[in-house]
Amino acid sequence: MHIPDGFVSPPVAVATGLASAAALFIACGRSQEAFGIRRAPILGLTTAFIFAAQMINFPVAGGTSGHLLGGTLAAIVLGSPWAGILCIATVFIIQAVLFADGGITALGANILNAGVIAVWVGWVLTQTLQRLFGGSKGRLPLAAGIAAAVSVVVASVACAIELALSGTASLAVVLPAMTGVHILIGIGEGLITGGVLAYLATARPDLLPGEQQQFKGWLVPVVSIFLIAGVLSLFASAWPDGLERVAENIGFIDLADQVRVTVPTPLADYGIEGLGQIGASLAGLVGSAVCFAVAFGIAKVVKPKNA
Repeated sequence: MHIPDGFVSPPVAVATGLASAAALFIACGRSQEAFGIRRAPILGLTTAFIFAAQMINFPVAGGTSGHLLGGTLAAIVLGSPWAGILCIATVFIIQAVLFADGGITALGANILNAGVIAVWVGWVLTQTLQRLFGGSKGRLPLAAGIAAAVSVVVASVACAIELALSGTASLAVVLPAMTGVHILIGIGEGLITGGVLAYLATARPDLLPGEQQQFKGWLVPVVSIFLIAGVLSLFASAWPDGLERVAENIGFIDLADQVRVTVPTPLADYGIEGLGQIGASLAGLVGSAVCFAVAFGIAKVVKPKNA
């Protein structure tokens, strides 16, 4: 659901940019309560994992693909929706600047949809479902999986409204188109979110919030991230994602070519020219490393003063 340049009008781009900037400013302050030196590696690893996972598009019906948004997963793993916002925003900024994935002018809209709205919907719904399930920690993967699926659909509704406000497409046309395809993508999001949390609860509870357990080491999470970014990403579906498919069907896909703001980078489109699949693997590895470094740095900056 990476909105490219040209899909949203300048007023919508400015409004969503200001809203996202305000959310990030508040998130930096509120995340001080959640992050000390111990949690900095967790923010780095979570951000790197979500970047890597977003490289893998999975096929859904009708020649369309989807990929993890990760807002709910980030909020749950980090134990704070504010930290989840910082995580997803970091991923989207790096994708736009280094990989030309998502428009520079649409960055505010992308962060608002996936990094603010989806994070908060996933967080609140997870807490609500857990209470309905009796507060059992064993039901967390199920609750978070359902919440993650819903969060994707809500984010797609926000995207449809932004497109309609921009005059890109009629709300009566783009809203059902976006929600229809993202219900299917949301199912994939829910399965991935629930599966990852079930694994962490069993094998790596030190990566989840709660009791301050000893961090068990870097090897398994780092190797997993690099395998996803450098190997599994090569098998991603080449089908257009949900927003691209809707843009093709409704007829506004060409707007992305008419307005394109790019930052010169050798990693555009997740590859290195002339290196083929090796270049794609290297781009994934570099992106994951940059995401970890930036997020780790953010955690050190926002740590409590007495940490």
